[in-house]
Amino acid sequence: MGGVARAELAAAVARAGGYAMLGMVREDPDLIEAEITAYRAATDRPFAVNVIPSATDPALLQAQISRCLDLGVRAFTFFWDIRPEVIAQVKREGCLVLHQVGTLAAAREAEAAGADVIITQGIEAGGHVHGRTGAFALAEAVLDGSRIPVVVSGGITTGHGLAAALMLGAQGVQCGTAFLATKESWAHDYHKARVAAANVDDTVLTDVFVLNWPKGAAVRVLGNSVTAGLDGQLMGHDPATLPRVVIAHDSGQPLLRYSTDSPMRHTSGALEEMALYAGQGVGTIRNVVPAADRLRQIVDEARDCLARPGPRP
Repeated sequence: MGGVARAELAAAVARAGGYAMLGMVREDPDLIEAEITAYRAATDRPFAVNVIPSATDPALLQAQISRCLDLGVRAFTFFWDIRPEVIAQVKREGCLVLHQVGTLAAAREAEAAGADVIITQGIEAGGHVHGRTGAFALAEAVLDGSRIPVVVSGGITTGHGLAAALMLGAQGVQCGTAFLATKESWAHDYHKARVAAANVDDTVLTDVFVLNWPKGAAVRVLGNSVTAGLDGQLMGHDPATLPRVVIAHDSGQPLLRYSTDSPMRHTSGALEEMALYAGQGVGTIRNVVPAADRLRQIVDEARDCLARPGPRP
């Protein structure tokens, strides 16, 4: 979830019983240290730090990992292309590795490289989407032959999705959109309001928001004036040919149209033109609530669903 999942949100999820992840993609090591310190001041629950090797300058990535290891971080969550050398580096330090993948081949590759948990991301997911298979179809394929725990991700915002994942044989679910629209999320209030007002068919998959990421990196976002202006040409955009136009600022830093930046709490400018990440489960999110309330609702729904006699998800 990038900068949306800072210490405030992660700690709230952890205190409510979830497994917390700090979204630190391309962040400065000093900020990572500050967020880890803030998290630990709020809770002693376990957590993972999310960095993305494929979308990070190698020198920065090593600085991020080194700082995390110096601070005693015991778990990392990776995404996008498999980098066996990075997995091996943190495994040598005794760390847990969770790896999100979008294909069966990537799942097998991550497991072979030493990942401890596979997160299968379906095409329904918000934000960066690596594969083109539905969440449950991919999870079922990965579960067939996997020797490590599997977690389902992509469009899951309710307890019905959690119950379905457990019935499939997965160990749990990973949720993004459900926790973006919470009070503790670092997302801008405009982004949260758009999520709460959206319907199930309001998201689009496009690679036009690609600046800062490799060519062809698709994202699922809420439709806006930028996606509407593509006239249906949602894919095939080359970051080398996209214009660099400043449309917003965050903490003094300019933000470009077509970048992967989404609006954070202190972002100002043309927020409507930015990447407003949301998964296809967005239609079930109708308000902005504390993270603990959302987590309890998901768990309670799943418990009721699994206890109900008759057909199950």
